[in-house]
Amino acid sequence: MSEPIQTERVCAGAGHDCAFSRAGSSCMDNIRLFADLPADAKRELLACSRHTAHAEGDIIVHEGDPIESIIVVRSGRIKTFRVNSDGEEYVLDVLHDGQALWHGMFTADHVYRYSVECLAPVRLCRIHRADFEALLSNHPDVALGLIRMITTELDEAEERILMLSIRDPRQRLAKYLLARDQRCAGPEIRLKLEDIAASVGLRPETVSRNIARFAREGLIERPGRGRILVVDHEGLRTISRP
Repeated sequence: MSEPIQTERVCAGAGHDCAFSRAGSSCMDNIRLFADLPADAKRELLACSRHTAHAEGDIIVHEGDPIESIIVVRSGRIKTFRVNSDGEEYVLDVLHDGQALWHGMFTADHVYRYSVECLAPVRLCRIHRADFEALLSNHPDVALGLIRMITTELDEAEERILMLSIRDPRQRLAKYLLARDQRCAGPEIRLKLEDIAASVGLRPETVSRNIARFAREGLIERPGRGRILVVDHEGLRTISRP
């Protein structure tokens, strides 16, 4: 696992530099996993969190590593991916500011089923598994909220599976861009064509050709390399429908 550029211990009430702290609000308010926690529970987690920084291209998790912490993206973008026996990479997801890696934490072996790479300079917040388990014991109501969130994420996973079952590349790509646009932190989708191709199970040249066609049709704009701006959502929805 790559060594972080820097590490800092965070204590509750400390004036730490956090990408989510705005107008006195807690960073926890902007992270779906923690947003509904009671204020005292958020303070408990902040008291035991640890910040790390990583460079673009760093591998911060290898498949098979034990899941020791919840990893929250404070700023930047990371991708989760697997490599098959033929050496072909398959991107599972791309996460950005406010999203967290924690799935598998409560399984018997609690190991990662994927690797994680930084797609840009990244700042992370890590909360140790034992600290989160202690919080669940002290706040049983938190467990109910966690179950609700797992249900939501299972629905999202089902949507991704349905998207991958679409045979028409143009339709599949349109559906992916709409879903990615809804989840991205800013107005633009910031992904290389190779990462989009690996996410949707298409060849890079197929993605490149269809992206270029979407741009010619005025459905998207390409402000720069690795940047896509959806400008006609309804047009893409029309294409994405069976």
